[in-house]
Order: sequence, then C-alpha cells, then structure tokens
Amino acid sequence: MKFKEKIKSVPRVFWIYAAILLLAEIVVFALRPDEPGLYTHNLQIIPFVIALPFLAVKSVRSNFTHWIYTYSALAFLFLALDYTTADYNGAGHAGLVQIALTFLPAGLFWIALFIRWNYFRFKEPDSRAALILSAFAWGLYAFAFPPMPLGPAALLLLVPWFLVMNRYGRPQAIFATFWSGILYNCINYYWIYNVMHVDAAPSGLILFGLFLLISYFSVYNVLAAYVYTLAKDATIKGKKVFFWLFPIFYAGLEMTRTRGDFSFPWSHLGYAFGNHLELLQALPWIGIFGYTILIVASNQIVAYSFERKAFLQETSILGKVKKIIPNICVPAIIFLVLLIQGSIVLSAPEAVPFYNAEKEENPSIALVQPSITQGMKWSKDRFDSIVNKTLGMAKDSTNDSVNIIVLAETAIPDYIRRQPDVTRRLQVLANRKDSYLVTGALDYKRNPAGSIRKYDIYNAAFLFSPKGQGFQRYIKKHLVPFSERIPFDDIFPILNYVDLGEGDFVPGTETPVYAPYSWTPYICYDAIFGDLVRAAIREGSRLMVNITNDGWFGKSTAPYQHLNLVRYRAIENAMPVARMANSGISVFIDQYGHFDMNTEIFTDAVIQRKVPLKTRDTLYTKIGDAVETALLWFFLFFFIASFVTCKINKKFRAKA
Repeated sequence: MKFKEKIKSVPRVFWIYAAILLLAEIVVFALRPDEPGLYTHNLQIIPFVIALPFLAVKSVRSNFTHWIYTYSALAFLFLALDYTTADYNGAGHAGLVQIALTFLPAGLFWIALFIRWNYFRFKEPDSRAALILSAFAWGLYAFAFPPMPLGPAALLLLVPWFLVMNRYGRPQAIFATFWSGILYNCINYYWIYNVMHVDAAPSGLILFGLFLLISYFSVYNVLAAYVYTLAKDATIKGKKVFFWLFPIFYAGLEMTRTRGDFSFPWSHLGYAFGNHLELLQALPWIGIFGYTILIVASNQIVAYSFERKAFLQETSILGKVKKIIPNICVPAIIFLVLLIQGSIVLSAPEAVPFYNAEKEENPSIALVQPSITQGMKWSKDRFDSIVNKTLGMAKDSTNDSVNIIVLAETAIPDYIRRQPDVTRRLQVLANRKDSYLVTGALDYKRNPAGSIRKYDIYNAAFLFSPKGQGFQRYIKKHLVPFSERIPFDDIFPILNYVDLGEGDFVPGTETPVYAPYSWTPYICYDAIFGDLVRAAIREGSRLMVNITNDGWFGKSTAPYQHLNLVRYRAIENAMPVARMANSGISVFIDQYGHFDMNTEIFTDAVIQRKVPLKTRDTLYTKIGDAVETALLWFFLFFFIASFVTCKINKKFRAKA
C-alpha cells in the first residue's frame, strides 16, 4: 500500500482525536509550573483522560495500536519540549506525571503483546522443544564459571542452542533464547538479591531492578540469536561468509558490555576456564575475547556437523558417526592445544609461582581483611569499633618488614575529610610501620553555588606515605550502574534529581602510578576493565593493588566470580595483583595467574608476603585497545551487512 493510500485509509475520527489531543498537550504545556528539575503537575493527566473516551469509537478501538502510538508520540514530543525549553541551571525541566503517562501506557501495551506472543509460542510444539534444548544449553553453561566445575565443557555446552537456531524458525529461536537467557542470568546474578538484606534501598526496588537487569542481559542473548538467524541465511555468491564469521560478531557483542555508562562486563563466555590455570596461558596472546571466539566457534562447528547434507543423507548410524567425527574433534583439539601451550608456558623456570619474589626491589605487602558485615559497616554507632578493629589488625598482625599495608574499599566508612582523628591515626600507623598505607573511604568536593550538585561525591582510595604530611587520592573510574550512579546523568543532568537509593558518585579520570614500587590502585570492578590495566602499564605500572568489598553479596558465587575476572586481567597483561577484599577473597596473584594465601570469605585475616613486580610484556597489552575497538566496529558492520544481505537474498529468491 502506497503512502497516500495509507493516509486515506485512516478514519476521520483519528484526525479529530489527534487534533484534540494536540490541543490539550499545548494547553497543558503552556500551564507548566516554574520549578527546577523534576516537578509534579497533575494537570498533565488531562491529555490521557481526553484520549480514553475515543476508545468507545469502534473504528478507533479496532485500531488500538494507532491510538496508543499517537498518544505516546505526542506525549513524548511535549515531554522533550518541556525538558529542552526550560533550562534550570543546566538540569532541564520535566513533569513526573508527564514522564509516567508517556511511557507507562505504551510499556503496558508492549508487555501485553509480549505475554500474548509468549502464550502462542508456548502452545506450539516446536517452540517448546526449542526452549528445552536452549534452556539445557544455557542453564549448564552458567555452571561453567568459577567456582562451578564445568569450565572445559564450555566448548560443547552451547551445541543444543546452535541446533535450535539451525533447525527452527526465527520466532522459535528468539522465544527459546530469551527464556533460556533468563535462566542463565538468574544463575549468574542471583547474588544481587542479597543487597536486599542491606538497608541501601527499598527491597522491592532492588528486586524489581534485579528483574530488569536479568531481562536486559537476556536481550544480549536474543540479539545474538537474531543475528545468527540472519547470518545463516545471508550468503555472498553462495558462500556462508557471515555464518562462519559469527564467533567474531559474538565477541564484538560482548565488547559492547564493556563500554559506556551501562558497562558490566561480568560473564563473557571466555571466563569459563578460570579453574584451570594451564588453559589460561593463551590470554597474553588472544585476550578474553579470543577465548570467547574459540568457545563460540567450537560449539557452532559441532552443531553444524548435524546439519550437513552428508550427515542428513547418511542412513546408517555408523555412517553418521563417521560424518560428524571431524567436527566433533574440534573441541578436543582446542582443549588440547590450550592445555599443551599452557603446560609449556608454566614449565619455564621463570613461571614457577612467585618467581624471584625475594628480590630487593619487590615490596612486602600486607592485606588486612576485617570481614565487617555490610549491615554493620555503615552504622554510625559502630563506626569507632569498625575503625579500631581494622587499624588494630593492621598494627598488630603485620610484621616490621611490610612496605605497603592495604585496607579494603571503604575500610573507613565515612567521608575521610570529616574524620580528622582517623586521618591522623592512619598517618601515625604509616609512620610507625615505616610503610605506605592505602585505604578506601569516601570523599567529596563542594561545588559553586547554583550548580546542579551541591557536592561531588567520590568512592576513593587514599595513600598515606611514611613520614608524610597528607595523602594522595585515587577516585574509582567505573561506577556500578544504578548502584553507584544513574547512567547518563552527565548527558541528562535532570537525572541528578532522581533518587533510587544509589550512591550518586562522580567517576574519576586519572590512573596514578605510585612510587617507589610503580603500583596502581584499582577500586572494586575497576580491575576487570582491560583498558584501565593497559593504560596503567603504559604509564609504567608494574603492580595492581585491588581493593574491594564483596560483602554486599553474602555467601554466594559473586566473590569467586569477581576474583576470576581479576585473575584473567593479571594473566592477560602479565600484571601481578594484591587483592584486598573486606570480606574475602583476599589473595596474591603473580603474572602467570598463580594464587597464594587465598583467604576464606567472611573470616578475619591478615596475609603478608613479598610480591614480584611485572617483568615481562604481553602481545595483548600492546594490541588490546586496537583489537577491542575493532571488535566494536565489526559488531556494527556485521549486524548491518548481514541484515542487508539477508534481505537482498530473500528478494532474489522471491523473484526466482
């Protein structure tokens, strides 16, 4: 149907409806209050009230989709005008009622469509079969990440998922992938639920946020499935070019989770081998995304063997087995190559655990793990006892040879500038031990009058030097989305008025390298971002000191998952790590990934040893930035090119 014909087919009552709605929005817009930031203005409900009676008209009701999209589009238009035309100190201006009425009706409509779509999919036998296979694959893959035991099986675990995408239609594949993605991400991130036991935000809000987070991550699985169904049908001169390049696309998809305000690069597929040190020694050459490519390619090749014509046309069982043996051997070959290469690397004299640690240039580092439970940590009544315990352990349980004493993230649970007595005690301890002392605490900066934020608040680490007069400060650079910061609050300053119980921190911008041991501090999950580690190495850093607090997540898999990610960064960049976690796991890691003196979670402990500094460079440290940028561009190119090629092929087939 041509555009003019579409316009003529719209009932006249729709034009009346749109005109009245537009007039109502103009009137309400003109009456908006003169208030900064977010405001409440109940008159903004009028356009919605006016829109409802039109549903009594049969021709409108039968075109409900047009009705709701017309309403939502006009509401969004005036919401945008409200935000952009009244600038209050750079923060914008928007009504809470308008925001709710812009997004809730369309959102509820989409949820209803989603439920309806799932209902019909579930009634279909092919969709149910696809769901069982896909859930089996992704459910088991969630048990491949440390501390779970299925790591090496990752080379085969996703075969059922690829079979689903090869054998069933796109609707069935997407349906199965979404719900199996929900299962996979629930197993991976269930521990976020434990934040509800801490009075940081309303429990219901945290539970709702967890549901949204898991759904959001599951969309990544869906996007991968959608693009795969494009790639397997998109051919260039009869060649399945996109099909065989899909593993690289998947790595690019994972890369999108490492950039931007929503970055949360926690469960890349390549992290599955963390329990087996020998299998990780290719990281200095191919990095984490190289491992993802190997895993995806392995599963894809095995699944493809079941779809080849030679296999399908073979009638005998023995014949079928012979046809698939070459492809089934691929996971075993990848495993053996990684194992042999890793064993050779680790057999070198310099690869023995903590080689040459006793050299004079290497610092003796003490990690002080007081295991303060999260519920107690921010209690004002317990502040003195928490500080006394932490500093007491540092004073009494570290020997005189210590060069760096490391306390946990927010070991001082307050703004350090408001605690001059504690600051003095930290300096006294550094002087008495003749040692550098690093501790986590909060900090702030008062902004000029009229600023959107009265204060900038920082999650920071502070370094006290022996015989020093003051401290040096490092500010956490990657803030956890919605926990420490509302994403895009710098682009849309009005978001600074939103209070969901988050920390509302401001990210840092500097990567320091501290003398005399050329080391760099990292707070919490700063340490899992490869670009930050590589940036520090380029500045001359030879040691990573990671302070964190995983106590938020209780006795769960989270501390082990977090440790696994840090271990990958250590091996990838040959960067030794001293990792101090408030409630564990605290540990020393050398540049080949060996652990030493691992603490148990939720135990009091002080561990100390000499840590050898970085002595070698890796290929991935040099090329990692370029590789990861290239993966992002490849992701975009692959998505567009496979879509366009698939559409072109479909048109040619239709003409033929």
